[in-house]
Amino acid sequence: MTNDVQATSGAFTLTKQDNGVAILTMDVPGESMNTLKAAFGDEISAMLDDIDADTSIKGVVLVSGKANSFVAGADISMLAACNTAEDATTIAAGGQAIFDRIERMKATFVAAINGPALGGGLELALACHYRICTDSPSTQVGLPEVQLGLLPGSGGTQRLPRLIGIQQAMKMMLTGAPARAKQAKKYGIVDDVVPHSVLLKVAEQFALKRKPEREAPQKSVMDKMLENTGPGRGMMFKKAREATFAKTKGNYPAPGYIIDVIETGMRDGIEAGLKAEAEAFGKLVMTPESFQLRQIFFATTDMKKENGIEGVAPEKMKKVGVLGGGLMGGGIAFVTSTKAGVPVRIKDVRPEGIANAMKYSYDILNKKVKKRFMRSSEMQKQLSLITGTLDYSGYQDTDIVVEAVFEDLDLKQKMVADIEENCKENTIFASNTSSIPITQIAAKAARPENVIGLHYFSPVDKMPLAEVIAHETTSDQVISSTVEFAKKQGKTPVVVKDGAGFYVNRILAPYMNEAASLILAGEPIEHIDKSLVKFGFPVGPVKLLDEVGIDVGTKIIPFLVEAFGERFTAPSAFDKVLADGRKGKKNQKGFYSYEGKKPGKEVDESIYSLLGLTPSTKLSEKEVAERCVLMMLNEAARCLDESVIRNARDGDIGAIFGIGFPPFLGGPFRYMDTLGIKHVVERLNHYASTVGDKFTPADVLVKMAEENSTFY
Repeated sequence: MTNDVQATSGAFTLTKQDNGVAILTMDVPGESMNTLKAAFGDEISAMLDDIDADTSIKGVVLVSGKANSFVAGADISMLAACNTAEDATTIAAGGQAIFDRIERMKATFVAAINGPALGGGLELALACHYRICTDSPSTQVGLPEVQLGLLPGSGGTQRLPRLIGIQQAMKMMLTGAPARAKQAKKYGIVDDVVPHSVLLKVAEQFALKRKPEREAPQKSVMDKMLENTGPGRGMMFKKAREATFAKTKGNYPAPGYIIDVIETGMRDGIEAGLKAEAEAFGKLVMTPESFQLRQIFFATTDMKKENGIEGVAPEKMKKVGVLGGGLMGGGIAFVTSTKAGVPVRIKDVRPEGIANAMKYSYDILNKKVKKRFMRSSEMQKQLSLITGTLDYSGYQDTDIVVEAVFEDLDLKQKMVADIEENCKENTIFASNTSSIPITQIAAKAARPENVIGLHYFSPVDKMPLAEVIAHETTSDQVISSTVEFAKKQGKTPVVVKDGAGFYVNRILAPYMNEAASLILAGEPIEHIDKSLVKFGFPVGPVKLLDEVGIDVGTKIIPFLVEAFGERFTAPSAFDKVLADGRKGKKNQKGFYSYEGKKPGKEVDESIYSLLGLTPSTKLSEKEVAERCVLMMLNEAARCLDESVIRNARDGDIGAIFGIGFPPFLGGPFRYMDTLGIKHVVERLNHYASTVGDKFTPADVLVKMAEENSTFY
């Protein structure tokens, strides 16, 4: 018989057992996941006082009261109350002090991790003397603060490098990428990986051990030379800075601070490192980049909680059909089976289409198995959810069918008729069209209320956005169910109004057209692309066209010209390029060359003679970027004014997740607010008078400039 004694204080419960091990449970009331709040400082201190005062406690197991997560991180909403860098530094120093105390406790502390231990959650675990985690697929450990423009502020920059080595720790902090259970054990972050059923039992055994004398992490001879000698470390940090700057182009301050703070701690000792960490954290909280990245985080968190139509609950999708076994069809089937965990049936007219779509999933999962991120049995389980057919057998009980066939209106209308004939009365028909208005696709439907657009971006397994496009008679139930289905696939869905180009492609087209105009004006292609990458886009517009496919990228233009007139007319260059058989990367012939030592990295110089041009740089990088981006901003403002998007927030998330608009600028609408609407209108007017009418500012911007108003 046990004589357990319990003490509870807010989010924490201490259960003293008669075996010498106390269980400290964290369970934040009213929240689905635990997050660390500054207000917990006194509660934790009181618990630690109690543990210190009780000599019968030999060890403490720190565990979460939540079923599927340990601690998801610190509550970043508390940073909004910081008015100065000193305020934020104080928060970091407070967290450091508590974690230092845990590390110095007489009792042995063990973190028992199931589910995510991220950011402050991992920092808390690092302060413990041992870490045990479960082998659950949801278990992951990481320090993702860089994605919010911050660095780990509660000792993470100092403890992780000492535990697993500087290079691996730095890589985790600079990318923000988490490690799964097996990787965490391999890196040395956790001491053991066990099934969930025995997590507490094993953690208790560790809690009765003496505190570990940590040995230096296992390193190769080369790594020892780099990490354990002054000159080696100097070279390592120098290389890290060069590689980081090449990636960030200086647009993100956090990675530089992360490197500096790790270096300070490894050179001058942990106390100096912690002081530098808290100060850097304070400075980063006040940067505009971190502000914008935190707003994106809040926006996507809010969007996860919203239904497609407020008050209309979604129906669950238990079986899915995918029409078309191309790249898009294969990608949609992959996220349906692996993320949503729902059986999916691919229909194609050719057996090789089905084989290719299935290979799409096999190739991605097999890579994970080879890297030991996933068990072979888990791969088989996910692959078994994907089946194929050449007719509509197995389609009668599908809840939603996603169409991913060629951009041909007659073909898509025939698909609608086929689904209405072969499926249930309420089966949703979702079209992955990128250019044809949904109203046209639903024009001949017997049940148009079931027809909706669900536009994914390529490659489907990587791009986080999905546009959900309702036409006039799409039912509210279908909208809510489709939004929920996209979320289950791991997407961030944005509901947009039907119309040519929807939202993302509509704002992308003028940006791409302007890049083409600059080529025809003689600006070198690499100069145009470099200018936009330096501005913050992941790739330049011309490179993007090659990646997407020049034929695909230009297919949307006629729909846009028909709907909105001359301002969308593409430069004639595209016709010449396509007539020369250049489709881009997919047929190894485009604006870039796909031969030689650097395929896809260098411009195919023959493009200039094809267009009758002699390239020479006349405009600065800033002017090139400004001209392309202003065209996008102007169109985004029109989309909001016409209610194509519901609000500025959706427009910002759509542009960041769909096109790669620079996240540190917050999206087109936050960026216009930062520049000032008056300034945006002035620059558009400048180019309207010097370049052409296509730059005429949208009426809504002119009105906002007069009223001195903002989008947020």
